[in-house]
Amino acid sequence: MQTRRIFISTAAGAALSAAVKPDKNFKGVIIGAQTYSLRDRDADKALLALQELKIDTVEMFSGHAEPAFPRGTAREEVRKWRLSVPISHFKDLRKKYNDGGVTIHAYNYSFREDYTNDEIARGFEFADALGAKIITASSNVTTAKKVDPFAKKAKIRVGMHNHSRIVANEFATPEDFLSAMKGMSKYICINLDIGHFVAANFEPVKFMEQWHSRIVTLHIKDRKKNQGANLPFGEGDTPIKDVLTWLKTNKIAIPSNIEYEYKGADTVAEIRKCVEYCRKIVA
Repeated sequence: MQTRRIFISTAAGAALSAAVKPDKNFKGVIIGAQTYSLRDRDADKALLALQELKIDTVEMFSGHAEPAFPRGTAREEVRKWRLSVPISHFKDLRKKYNDGGVTIHAYNYSFREDYTNDEIARGFEFADALGAKIITASSNVTTAKKVDPFAKKAKIRVGMHNHSRIVANEFATPEDFLSAMKGMSKYICINLDIGHFVAANFEPVKFMEQWHSRIVTLHIKDRKKNQGANLPFGEGDTPIKDVLTWLKTNKIAIPSNIEYEYKGADTVAEIRKCVEYCRKIVA
């Protein structure tokens, strides 16, 4: 099942040989993408899109590394696949992306309360095989304590990801992040989604000023306050300009990953608009 999703066809392979040279001209600010932005296609086609967009660094969406499990698949079936898949599966994916000019700097693997120790450990093995030094996780606050020993052993930082809805034991508020990091090692960190943070009525730049040493990745999107909608960049309340300018001015090299979630007619065209919006800010 995973073979069909991951390995490039002959035609796609030929296209990779003529890959566009990645554009790194972001004035020291690291602009990448969460490949969830390209969730409408498999890993092969996502890579071709990244080359077209000249994006050379990504946070890998787990859906691009795991099989396309049908909706309603039993939780145990997903766990079984994770515990049995050969690590070569992830090494091959890493090679494919690296050969295509794209570095996988983070892997999205969302530890939840029902993850067994073996399943947690495998997440770090997957990240290592992909060459990722960071795992991002839409996790539970209390799960951080369970994950921390594995993160320390693997020496891979885990960026806990926030959403906008303020719900017990989920990440949304500054206090949620601080609670998860309290008493934990330096490997329990933050993946700050600035759009969700604003939708929950918090200020990302102020938070970054205080906690940037523990922020390992940013998700860049634009949303309105008060649980408002995802919108094209520049149309919401998220201070994308202030965030990227702060990174540039302070020379803080936190990967800033575009996460395309608003509705648009053509995925690649919309992501290109997001890239150009960011480029103009840091130019």
